[in-house]
Amino acid sequence: MATVTSRSRSLAASLPAALTIAALAAAACDRAPDAPPAAVAARDSAPAAAPTLAVPHDSTIPEGDLGISIRRGRALLTHTRDSLPRFVGNALTCSNCHPDAGTRAGGLPYIGVYGRFPQFRSRSARVQVIEDRIDDCFVRSMNGRALPREGRDMYDIVAYLSFLSRGVPGNARVEGQGLTMLSVTSGDTARGATLFGIECARCHGANGDGTAAGPPVWGPRSFNVGAGMARVRTAAAFIKANMPNDRRGTLTEQQAFDVAAYITSRPRPDLPGKEHDWPRGDPPPDVAYPTLAAARKAAATPR
Repeated sequence: MATVTSRSRSLAASLPAALTIAALAAAACDRAPDAPPAAVAARDSAPAAAPTLAVPHDSTIPEGDLGISIRRGRALLTHTRDSLPRFVGNALTCSNCHPDAGTRAGGLPYIGVYGRFPQFRSRSARVQVIEDRIDDCFVRSMNGRALPREGRDMYDIVAYLSFLSRGVPGNARVEGQGLTMLSVTSGDTARGATLFGIECARCHGANGDGTAAGPPVWGPRSFNVGAGMARVRTAAAFIKANMPNDRRGTLTEQQAFDVAAYITSRPRPDLPGKEHDWPRGDPPPDVAYPTLAAARKAAATPR
């Protein structure tokens, strides 16, 4: 484990020493000697602006073995089922939830993600490294199984994620990273079913089982109940920002939530062991299944 992590971390680029020294000098010059201490403290405590989401050009991919690894990692995430059939149990690719090879703002981009690990995740109640997060997606979103930690496939995927995050400060959250949760908090499945037929079926099929233009969004060939996209708030935020794919952003928040409510209400593969998620008893309110820790916590709470 330590070998995998140290190798993957060595791929991250750092600022040249000259730029670092220049940045420190600029910061020192910016602080006027007669500036009131309170003003300096207020300025220094202000939150930094989020870095701009910038997609590195292919011309910056290095030559040699590292470049081959980066390109292969991108191909694995774009053509996941075809490339890794032993580890994928449905008809999805990673790019279905991370469009444009993980470079689209508002589409769960990979840019900046590499530097945000290790991180604590409440679903497992432990600190995870980025390889853990990749395996979460294979087990849940791909309804498959974890990649070997010491294998080339994992190394190449990490290499691509590292490449996309070059130049992003460690632990920074770039513009367009993640999803923007909607102000709407409830949906109507009947309205959602109607909207799905009008706006979504042309790509995802009338029965949600997918077409050549779009992946299945429910049924045996879709993501399982333990995937993040099986949560209605997550699905609604993704739909609002990214769907319909040919007319992105045209749905209202309520329409996006209605469609998400309908999609997440439909049958999909189970995830054995899901009841052990959120072992501290703090699952989000839109988790579609009960957990043991939450049940114990509720039973111990005085009424």
